[in-house]
Amino acid sequence: MKVILNQDVKSLGKKGDIVDVSDGYARNFILAKKLGVEASASNLNDLKLKKANDEKVAQQQLEDAREFAKVIESKKVALKIKQGEGGKTFGSISSKEIAAAAKEQHGLELDKKKIVLKDPIKSAGAFQVSVKLHPKVTASLQVSVEEA
Repeated sequence: MKVILNQDVKSLGKKGDIVDVSDGYARNFILAKKLGVEASASNLNDLKLKKANDEKVAQQQLEDAREFAKVIESKKVALKIKQGEGGKTFGSISSKEIAAAAKEQHGLELDKKKIVLKDPIKSAGAFQVSVKLHPKVTASLQVSVEEA
């Protein structure tokens, strides 16, 4: 029996796959637990329409991410860090502080988890910080750190 999977099933396939399984396995496990539906003509058509809609949504998200990347790259975020004698800094600047400063200064909604810092910023100067907006889109935000 051919079945369209509604969820990922270990050792069988991923969501949206059309798989061929035995009738008993389909009736007693796949269909009973609502892990899939029978591959009838109407269900195949629904799957085709859903995949087309998912592709359209994914393309729109990619375009939105590219436009937001252009906005991010045109901005510069300024932060202050406390320094003592001899240029020694107190603390560091994390992705959370960069996200808060971007929202406060430019109204940019950045998720702190998407800001990529290899190490926290511990000195004054200008830095390029990567912001991962989409699996295919990464923007570069300029962060200027000054002594307080």
